[in-house]
Amino acid sequence: KDVGAVVTAPLNKEALNKSGYNYPGHTEILAELCGVEQICMMLVVGNLRVAHVSWHLSLREACNFLSKERILTTLKLGLQAVGRMGIVKPRVAVAGLNPHAGESGLLGEEEIIHIIPAVEEARCRGIDVVGPIPPDTLFYRAKKGEFDLIIAMYHDQGHIPLKMLGFFQGVNITLGLPIIRTSVAHGTAFDKVGKGTASPESLIKAVELAVQLTNKIEERRFS
Repeated sequence: KDVGAVVTAPLNKEALNKSGYNYPGHTEILAELCGVEQICMMLVVGNLRVAHVSWHLSLREACNFLSKERILTTLKLGLQAVGRMGIVKPRVAVAGLNPHAGESGLLGEEEIIHIIPAVEEARCRGIDVVGPIPPDTLFYRAKKGEFDLIIAMYHDQGHIPLKMLGFFQGVNITLGLPIIRTSVAHGTAFDKVGKGTASPESLIKAVELAVQLTNKIEERRFS
């Protein structure tokens, strides 16, 4: 019998690597098993959806990883995902990397070299996208409902605001896989073992979103 989706529980990355499995996490394992290279992480809390250009990298590595092509790939995968969620004409915002989105190159040139060219090319393709926007302003505007999809440049840029808004409501989706994969948006919390205080809420949300995405695929298949 076919499996409609995969939902994963938290995974301790240190324990994984000490066991001899040299992967940053589930995302990279599933990508290798599925034979795909273009993937990205999307975090969802309510109506906020954030696709990340990089995820399990140090901050220094994340800055070096950034490129116009990777931003466009993340945008493409994010648009495919929100389309499966039923959003027909998504409004997209792209975050800057540096303080104040680089301040015209005074605080960093990544916006000029990578981000602005990616946004301009996306607009030429007919995508409703703005940016780069300083992330502190961007997430404030997103919370008010201005955007359907946000492109974050690195892990914590996207994770911190969404977890502030709904730590136990967060769901992680791996985009680019030939299967649906959702997960909790938090870690293993070994400090809570045996205390009966761990919350199942994020895992429940991950299951619910996996079912929703699977149903959307079935609707299109039989429409």
